[in-house]
Amino acid sequence: MKVIFIEDVPNVAKSGQMKDVADGYARNYLIPRKLAVFANSGTVKAMAAKMEARKKADALAEIEIKDLGESLNGKEIFIEAKSGGKERLYGSVTNADIAVELEKATGLDVDKRKIKLVEAIHQLGTYEVEIRLSKDITPKIKVTVTEKPAEETE
Repeated sequence: MKVIFIEDVPNVAKSGQMKDVADGYARNYLIPRKLAVFANSGTVKAMAAKMEARKKADALAEIEIKDLGESLNGKEIFIEAKSGGKERLYGSVTNADIAVELEKATGLDVDKRKIKLVEAIHQLGTYEVEIRLSKDITPKIKVTVTEKPAEETE
């Protein structure tokens, strides 16, 4: 039985792909779970139109990601953190902290999971951090961690 997959099914097919599968697999598993639909002339045309719209949307998203990557590349952000002497921080600076500071500095909202740190930053200094926006676009920013001035007590 020919079906058109609506969603990705691991080890079987990707969304939008038309494939011949066993009748029972289609009727009892794929179609009830809305993972696929029967392939007829109407659904083939509808899926072709949907795939064309998806390609256009993906192309626009890729252009936006490329522009974002160019605007982020080479940026420098500054983070103040408490330190306990010898340039060692009390806590650490994580990718979430970098994402917050990056949004404050540039106004661009970058998901913390896209910021690649080998490990959290535990010392004062300047670090080069990679942001993986897509498979091909990975701008690098500089993160400078400085000591937070001690608050004076009276």
